[in-house]
Amino acid sequence: MQHLTLLTLSLTLIATICFAKSPYQSVLQHSRIRGRQHGPNVCAMQKIQGTDKKYFTNCKQWYHRKICGKPTVISYECCPGYEKLPGEKGCPAALPLVNIYNTLGVVGAATTKMYSERAQLREEIEGPGSFTFFAPSNQAWAALPNEILDALVSNVNIELLNALHYHMVNRRLTSEDLKHGSAFPSMYQDFNLHIHHYPNGIVTVNCARLVKTDQHATNGIVHVVDRVITAVTNDVHTFIDTDDDLETLRNAVAAAGLTQMLESDGHYTVFAPTNEAFEKIPPEMLNRILGDPVALKDLLNYHILKNMQCAESITSGTPLETLQGTVLEVGCDGADMTLNGKAIIQKKDQLGTNGVVHYINELLIPDSAKTLLELAQGSAVTTATKLFVDAGLGSHLSGSEALTILTPQNEAFKEGVTMTGDLKKLLKNHILKEQLSSGSLYYGQELETLGGIKLRVFVYRNSLCIENSCIVAHDKIGRFGSMFTVDKVLTPPMGTIMDVLKADNRFSLLVGAIQTAGLTELMNQAGPHTVFAPTNDAFSALPKADLNKLMSNPKELASVLKYHMAKEILVSGGVGSHTRLKPLQGDKLELNMRNQTVYINKVPVVEADLMATNGVVHAVGAIIKPLRKISFVELVLNVVMIFVFVSDDLFQKVRKSLSSRTMSRVQ
Repeated sequence: MQHLTLLTLSLTLIATICFAKSPYQSVLQHSRIRGRQHGPNVCAMQKIQGTDKKYFTNCKQWYHRKICGKPTVISYECCPGYEKLPGEKGCPAALPLVNIYNTLGVVGAATTKMYSERAQLREEIEGPGSFTFFAPSNQAWAALPNEILDALVSNVNIELLNALHYHMVNRRLTSEDLKHGSAFPSMYQDFNLHIHHYPNGIVTVNCARLVKTDQHATNGIVHVVDRVITAVTNDVHTFIDTDDDLETLRNAVAAAGLTQMLESDGHYTVFAPTNEAFEKIPPEMLNRILGDPVALKDLLNYHILKNMQCAESITSGTPLETLQGTVLEVGCDGADMTLNGKAIIQKKDQLGTNGVVHYINELLIPDSAKTLLELAQGSAVTTATKLFVDAGLGSHLSGSEALTILTPQNEAFKEGVTMTGDLKKLLKNHILKEQLSSGSLYYGQELETLGGIKLRVFVYRNSLCIENSCIVAHDKIGRFGSMFTVDKVLTPPMGTIMDVLKADNRFSLLVGAIQTAGLTELMNQAGPHTVFAPTNDAFSALPKADLNKLMSNPKELASVLKYHMAKEILVSGGVGSHTRLKPLQGDKLELNMRNQTVYINKVPVVEADLMATNGVVHAVGAIIKPLRKISFVELVLNVVMIFVFVSDDLFQKVRKSLSSRTMSRVQ
């Protein structure tokens, strides 16, 4: 019966959450569940330390105990509409229904109640009707600048009354009615109140957060908000068009043809760079972007979100899509709203009829507005970037050619690398003659470089490689070119496998063995081949008699060598855990990667990725032998031996313990 009761309770709780009608109700229900141990109708609240800000708690906030990166304190309070009774646990009593005027006094809006009386609004909100009052909290009035507050209270019959009427709607609206993106005519000249109901459960009206919701009254409903709101009459473009601090942005918007869009109906968020933000950009780069309509439009669209995001809706970092098609990480750090982790927002929540404007003091430049050189300079490939410039390739990277650059990460270069003729030639082969995305690459594709050679594409289960270099980061797609960050400096293919072996003195014995075994033609054929090439040291490590016997038997020698060859191309970047290759002769080869070294049948590769036109060579320091299979009998014997060892060890420990006890009794 107890189990059944627990199951019923669990299902009830799940149903309560799952069938909540809105994000706000879902968060409220979660807070109820977290507070239920403290009695009926108790909600868990999270208060940011050092502030008066409180939030109903969702799962993420509850477990992280942080909001906007700041630690929170958990408190347990009466859920909306309930109150405590002396001597009873929790909040068992529903608040008595009184009119809106009296409700204001018991929900933390006593200042609004006072100003309602001064403005002669009391009779209206005590009388018949069905109103919704978005009532500023006491703290909201206290935070209002003195000059604004003085202007309101010095003319209570007009200015203050109008301001209060703008906080009212002539109908009853619960939190369920406050849909995201909805607007309701206020009781001040029918100017709209703009509602946003976010997935994290936060609800705003004109970007003011609802801090106490659904406080029912006999003649309506009260929602307490965290600021005094003002009427919205201008669109987003008007903010940009009339503020001298946004003059450069205004000119850029006109040049990019975005004026009409920012005047149209919508729910935009504009992160508006000030004149100061534009002035921080190097003049050459800024003038290039301003003079390029495509780059300029991308730049501006990168500052505009597809939806409206008020500052109070942010409780943690969230990736949000821009009109440019990429995302901005919009977050917060205490009271500061952040973009991509930086607190660059100077002025928040300038509300327009079709969106909201936040002023920022740094220009956000998307990859799509940058040249290849600018892409590289802003990434963790500083060594390669400098080498490209030193090699005289800067004009290619800063021009308008359609190119793709393969930039090795800094770790790929040895310390103190110096520019040489060979290095210049090699770097030229790191630039492809077309703009590509990694998603369009396919196995066997050939890519032409500025150096005039062809590079091959290899696709593996967990990696995408161009010759021996594998892509290790997301593409950066610039204005004219793309940048692939790769793990290694490229090794272009130089001749056939036989050519590669002959050109390296370490393989002189292997070359002789291949010729003796009659495999020379195979190593010169089109392939593809992967060869695990034993060095001279590997052959010399064999007993002399065994080596002489092997070299004198071409058929056996061919069999051994073919076990070192596979009919596919596998570069080191394609080796994962338990990678297998089928050799030309014999059972499988088992490969894995440990400490950045490739092992084949437990034999380490001493140098990987010697690229050839018909395959790849990996140098190994030992002759590779098949891994010995353990028979079933051996497996059983091993298990028995382990059992005997453990049992004997356990027996000795028990005997020692018993002996100790016996001695104690004797003493």
